[in-house]
Amino acid sequence: MNDPWFTLKRFTQARIGRGHSGCATPTSAQLEFQLAHAMARDAVHQPWQLESFAEAITAKGWQPLLLSTPISDRRQYLLRPDLGRCLDHASRQCLQTQQASDIDVALIISNGLSSTAIDSHGLALLESVMAAYASCSLNVGPVCLVPNARVALADEIGGLLNARLSVIIVGERPGLSAADSLGVYLTYLPRIGNSDAERNCLSNIRPPQGLSCEAAATKLAYLSTQAIQRGMSGVALKDDMPVNWLETTVPI
Repeated sequence: MNDPWFTLKRFTQARIGRGHSGCATPTSAQLEFQLAHAMARDAVHQPWQLESFAEAITAKGWQPLLLSTPISDRRQYLLRPDLGRCLDHASRQCLQTQQASDIDVALIISNGLSSTAIDSHGLALLESVMAAYASCSLNVGPVCLVPNARVALADEIGGLLNARLSVIIVGERPGLSAADSLGVYLTYLPRIGNSDAERNCLSNIRPPQGLSCEAAATKLAYLSTQAIQRGMSGVALKDDMPVNWLETTVPI
């Protein structure tokens, strides 16, 4: 095989080397594109299976806390990103009555822009994150499950729980090569008004093609401990994690 694209395609899921049939796209490439586009749309529009996810968390022995934004449906979620950055009144009152104390990490999970990602990898990533945090003795508050949330919602939740850190696991915007990718955002001293420059992000968490859950959780635990020790996160906190920082570390 002399086609250089054939070799390159083995190392990426990007849409390269599609070929041509005359002046048109080959039928197989066109069908693959249509399938990827349909999967991306489904990831955005399908609802999150919240009840079954909460039951799975409870079965693991963790405390889920179901919260809501003012968003009523997925269409409104896409049109009104501002509403996805705040809790509704009932959820705010719920957190204000929580007897939370000495919480290192306020942990939030949302389907975000890909319900497919949360349904596919959310529970596995949560298990890895909880294990990594236990290894470095960080206290995690209730696992807050919030459908239709944006990243900045973690600021309000972390502030209400008086947590040192907020961490949100969220479905990332799907593309034509990945509709099931998770992202994790970490913020030190979360408060309403934090900027994106104050967050650290881990993205493309989607085994086996992307970052593994174990590798992501190890990296998150390291950044979390460093954020607390140094009193900072975001652009001020650099990723200089030693290769074998935890025994659970895997190659990244």
